[in-house]
Amino acid sequence: MGRGKFKGKPTGRRQFSTPEEMLAGTSSRPRTFKKEEAEVEFEEERSDEESEESSEEESDRKKGTQGVIEIENPNMARPKTLKAKDADMDKTTELSRREREEIEKQRAHERYMKLQEQGKTEQARKDLERLALIRQQRAEAAKKREEEKAAKDQKKAEARK
Repeated sequence: MGRGKFKGKPTGRRQFSTPEEMLAGTSSRPRTFKKEEAEVEFEEERSDEESEESSEEESDRKKGTQGVIEIENPNMARPKTLKAKDADMDKTTELSRREREEIEKQRAHERYMKLQEQGKTEQARKDLERLALIRQQRAEAAKKREEEKAAKDQKKAEARK
C-alpha cells in the first residue's frame, strides 16, 4: 500500500502501550523509565516537605520585577464577573463620552426631523417653496395642454362640417 507523497521517519511510528500491557509488564516501554519515575516521585516528596517550611519566606519574595513594581497591569487584570443575585439594580451606570455623544446626536437629529416635518427649519421652507413652484408649473402645463386639446377638437369639428 502506498504511503502518499510524504514518507514517514526512518525510525518508524510511535508505539503506545495499553494499560493492560503496562499492568502485565509486557510493555515495550524501557525498564529504566520506571526507575526514573520513582526517583522523580521521591524528589517531589522531599521538595513538598521543604516547601512547607519555606512557603512563609517565598510569600514575601516575588519573582523578577514584581517586587519592585507594585502597579497592577490593567491589561492583565481579569474582569470581575458579577452574579445576577449580587448585581446592584439601583446603581446607575456612567456612560462613556462616545455613548453620551451618540445619544445627544440621535436626540438632535430627532428634534431636527420634527421641526422639518412642521416646516419650521430653513431647509424645510426652501423645500416647500420649491414644491409650490413645481406644482404651479405643472398646473400651468396641464391648463395649456387642455387648451391645446380643446383647440384641436374645435378644428376637427370645423373640418367635419
